[in-house]
Amino acid sequence: MTTIRYLSTADVVSLIEPGAVLATLAEGFKALSAGEVQAPPRPKVDVPGQGFALAMLAWMPGRHIALKAVNVFEGNHSHHLPSHMGLISLFDRKTGAPLAVMDAAAITGIRTAGGAVLSIDALARRDARVATVVGGGVQAREHVRLLATLRNIAEIRVVARRQDAAKAIAELSPLAKTTNDLEAAVRNADIVCLTTSSTTPVIEDAWIRPGTHVTSVGFAPPGSEVPSALIDRARICVETRNAFSPAPVGCAELAGRDPGSAVELGEVLAGKKSGRTSDTEVTLYKSMGNAMEDMVVANLVYETALSLGVGVELAR
Repeated sequence: MTTIRYLSTADVVSLIEPGAVLATLAEGFKALSAGEVQAPPRPKVDVPGQGFALAMLAWMPGRHIALKAVNVFEGNHSHHLPSHMGLISLFDRKTGAPLAVMDAAAITGIRTAGGAVLSIDALARRDARVATVVGGGVQAREHVRLLATLRNIAEIRVVARRQDAAKAIAELSPLAKTTNDLEAAVRNADIVCLTTSSTTPVIEDAWIRPGTHVTSVGFAPPGSEVPSALIDRARICVETRNAFSPAPVGCAELAGRDPGSAVELGEVLAGKKSGRTSDTEVTLYKSMGNAMEDMVVANLVYETALSLGVGVELAR
């Protein structure tokens, strides 16, 4: 092993196939809940006034070791850059030798939305047809792309502060349309996807009707895009119960609550725990981001790159 394969943003994007990503994520979530994944708590470095950095390490049998360094700098939009920037490194599971370095932005985007969409497939009502996506960034875009792959979805509404951003996202799917009426879009939805970096709630609990499934992927400690009253009444689904730990390991909005009250997505996907218990129950998937997700998708991208000869080999 004398080379390291480098995969650029364009390479990674070209190698991602949504169906394969969802399948490998589902396998990973089941393994995570079964205790087959090593993913230690992530450390965090704060850059005052600019953003923060996280390191995320994971391994499971049959996969190469993955280490992601991700930086979240919300001010990047003013520089025409994504708010999430980073790299993922893969290391051989037998020798520990470096195998690959790849851009993390596209993987972070689709794996996060992928978890939310898997929760929709597992927890939303069987007759759910209408989804509302709140946000105008990368996550809103990836949610719309993946929601359109679900068989039962008939309409996707996109609500964002910037109408041009909402329009660009809605153009990704013939099922999607924009609206300026956030309250109406949420009140009449079967599924509500929150994808913002807001430190305060972007919707009101009263807008969520019985039987709705809500997903939230925003991470903005100590605040939250989710109203606390919604968390109080919803059946909560998480990646792991570490979500109830203080940030940066877990979610600020869940800290101090009872971890035993929640189900893990992997438990639901494996049929070990029930997800939705009635058609009137409100369910909430709260994502904190787990290194397992980066690991399984990065392995998938790497193996596909090898088979297709994509990327640049760097001497080491």
